[in-house]
Amino acid sequence: MVIEERKTYRVIGTRPIRHDGIDKVTGRAQYGADIRLSGMLHARTLRSPHAHALIKSIDASKALALPGVKAVVTGADFPEVADSIEDMGEAEGSLRDLSANVMARDKALYRGHAVAAVAATSVHVALEALALIEVDYEVLPAVLDVRDAMRSDAPLLHERKTASIAGESEKPSNVAKHDQFAWGDLEDGFGQAEVVVEREFTTEMVHQGYIEPHASTATWNSDGQITIWTSTQGAFTIRSQASGILAQPISRVKVIPTEIGGGFGGKTLVYMEPVAAILARKSGRPVKMQMDRTEVFEGTGPTSGSYIRIKAGATKDGKLTAVQSYLAYEAGAYPGSPVTAGAMTHVAPYDIPNCLIDAYDVVVNKPKVAAYRAPGAPAAAFAMEQVIDELAEKVGSDPLQFRLLNSSKEGTRGPGGRPFKAIGHEQCLRAAFESEHYKSPLEGPTRGRGVASGFWFNAGMRSSVTVSINPDGTVNLIEGSTDIGGTRTSLAMQLAETLGITAEDVKPTVVDTDSVGYNDVTGGSRVTFASGMAVYEAGMDMRRQLIARAAELMGAEAEELEYRDGAVVHKTDESKRYSFKQLCERIFERGATVVATGSVVGRGVGGAFATHVVDVEVDPETGKVDILRYTATQDVGTAIHPAYVEGQIQGGVVQGIGWALNEEYYYNEPGQMLNASFLDYRMPTSLDVPMIDAVIVEVPNPGHPYGVRGVGEVPIVPPLAAIANAVYRATGVRQQKLPMSPRRILETTFGLE
Repeated sequence: MVIEERKTYRVIGTRPIRHDGIDKVTGRAQYGADIRLSGMLHARTLRSPHAHALIKSIDASKALALPGVKAVVTGADFPEVADSIEDMGEAEGSLRDLSANVMARDKALYRGHAVAAVAATSVHVALEALALIEVDYEVLPAVLDVRDAMRSDAPLLHERKTASIAGESEKPSNVAKHDQFAWGDLEDGFGQAEVVVEREFTTEMVHQGYIEPHASTATWNSDGQITIWTSTQGAFTIRSQASGILAQPISRVKVIPTEIGGGFGGKTLVYMEPVAAILARKSGRPVKMQMDRTEVFEGTGPTSGSYIRIKAGATKDGKLTAVQSYLAYEAGAYPGSPVTAGAMTHVAPYDIPNCLIDAYDVVVNKPKVAAYRAPGAPAAAFAMEQVIDELAEKVGSDPLQFRLLNSSKEGTRGPGGRPFKAIGHEQCLRAAFESEHYKSPLEGPTRGRGVASGFWFNAGMRSSVTVSINPDGTVNLIEGSTDIGGTRTSLAMQLAETLGITAEDVKPTVVDTDSVGYNDVTGGSRVTFASGMAVYEAGMDMRRQLIARAAELMGAEAEELEYRDGAVVHKTDESKRYSFKQLCERIFERGATVVATGSVVGRGVGGAFATHVVDVEVDPETGKVDILRYTATQDVGTAIHPAYVEGQIQGGVVQGIGWALNEEYYYNEPGQMLNASFLDYRMPTSLDVPMIDAVIVEVPNPGHPYGVRGVGEVPIVPPLAAIANAVYRATGVRQQKLPMSPRRILETTFGLE
């Protein structure tokens, strides 16, 4: 562990047992599939078998006549909504597009697009009824590749024009948006370059791979009140989306988040929630919907496939002079790929004086994409970090030293144009360089070592909490952020640090949208940062109230007292003091209580960097790439709970390994995904990865009272490129297409078909 100079804390930096651990390991935690209501119906979805087709008619009469069927819903049952821009969790998007993605209207735009749904007395009856629904399709040509979709003669998904800084295009196009970022003088930069590398890269769609499929239950009471139980990363976001799609006042929609079996960005959008609500209204009964794994693959949002072209130049002494990038990302059926984030992150680790980046958001006949852990950044880093590696090789530099020479630091231009504040990329590079792993020899004819860096912005957004004392000196912490990676405990620890009590004396609870102030989505690595700020604010509010209460008890003025080490103490007579527990007990004895709140818009976000080192061995007979050793260094600001930080880093690395070596959406020509199951969609298992060494670098974020930076997204950014660079060192062939599967390795490296 690498530690920069920082404050010493009592609770922060320790490793208490997570507050929800017992419920999770004993099976008492309630997930989406565990919801059971009296009189509940079960619903299933009919999905398009075609990647692109007009829906000429839907006849559900036979399904409605089936005994046990209580309601059927199609696109005709959804209200027309304005084409407004709404919160989509980690980004913004069109409410009209989101509604059409939930249930197709005149066109099905990908195989798996929902076209109807049935609620029945059992799952089996619902499935039988789906087979009785008759849909008349007119099949249209599909476009499945981002470059094909950008052609002027490509089949159009929508009659829409390209939006750009220059205005709209003259003709409709599958290019939804063109963003551009530029600074310096590109021509002058390449004129100074003595070494230039220009390469093209492609990646395929991949899924977040969360273990729990989507599950939602809804009621729609006769008084107009809608209640939704769902597995989600953001109850308030789902409330907003459902309210808009259903054209109901937001005050009539209550969302109760269940425990969540993973999300990684993929559970920030509505899919079944509005459908279940309309079925509940039509049937007059609660309706539960669940997806099977094939529906998750075909009917929810993966992350984008991409085409990236990069040209970069450097001097012979290793200084970067210019970068020109072209990024085109697949948005799926509706606009909204993370290409802009990719464009803004892939050069962030480096001080580049001259740069031009073009970013294209392109619709294709595949599922509408959703966020996936540092959305847009891994693919962009896959390209950029290989180009950086090749430049280092051409100028004869160690790859880490080359990165260190060009590293961003405090004052360097950041992704949005503003200079970075205190950041830790240099420290990560040095930690990697000084690691036992990097210093160790690596021998073998088909073994190689690769490195790569990565960056993620991290997010702030809105958070609210409520805190109240109990007579026994414990504290209730009411929050509204879905706990995916242990944030109940990370927030409880920050409150405990603020109040000077133990983490075990804080009782955190995640509640519904009616029971706490507004909280944005659990995404963007924001909760420990922003909700932590709200917790700190609430804790300081509580301290002020406790001082006022103690002043009454002591017969003193509040100004004469101070809060110190979990107690209220008289500044000039320390014999006059109340410990936190004593004070809570006395307050309740007097018939009073203390409730404090914290509500923030998370300012002062600190972006985070990571540098990874990986050793691989390539089998020349099978093309299989084995990960021999992996070390990930990351600036985490301040590690609130080091074990959770290490777990986040290790989890991100493992997902990156899967993305690099095996995972992809594999389509046939008509647009059918051929590997829509965990049997065929190859994710890493424990047999595929070594122990991941997580090196924690702590450069406290000056924008947070405890120096917190988001942790969860950065670790998935470097692995794709680090492994590609290692494979190159092992084989002498650069891999410019993902995944680097055994077949692709054999074809590109060993000339086998």
